[in-house]
Amino acid sequence: MKHHKKTRTLGRKSGQREALLRSLARSLFLSEGITTTIARAKELRPFVERIITASKANTVASRRAVSSRMGGAPDAVLKLHSTIAPRFKKRIGGYTRIVRLGRVGKRAIESARIELVSADEK
Repeated sequence: MKHHKKTRTLGRKSGQREALLRSLARSLFLSEGITTTIARAKELRPFVERIITASKANTVASRRAVSSRMGGAPDAVLKLHSTIAPRFKKRIGGYTRIVRLGRVGKRAIESARIELVSADEK
């Protein structure tokens, strides 16, 4: 039974799920917006927001922690610390936005676009 279990399994074991979230986060940081399913977007949002909050400190320890959490994706970690984190320096939270796109494609899966908000939005 699934009592008090809030995370979505996404049909995967924990290692595969972690790898999926890392790759989605890497794509999100590099392109600043991706299209995926609603369940994946909802599961990706807290993962990404914790990483951005940690990278706002911009210390050696935060760089190592973020790199470890991202699975060692140096290009994404560099962009995160150099451009994305300084943009959200004054923002407390809510760095991402999920926009529902409806049913897309032959499989008719509910899809959504998750993207980073601009710094001046409230």
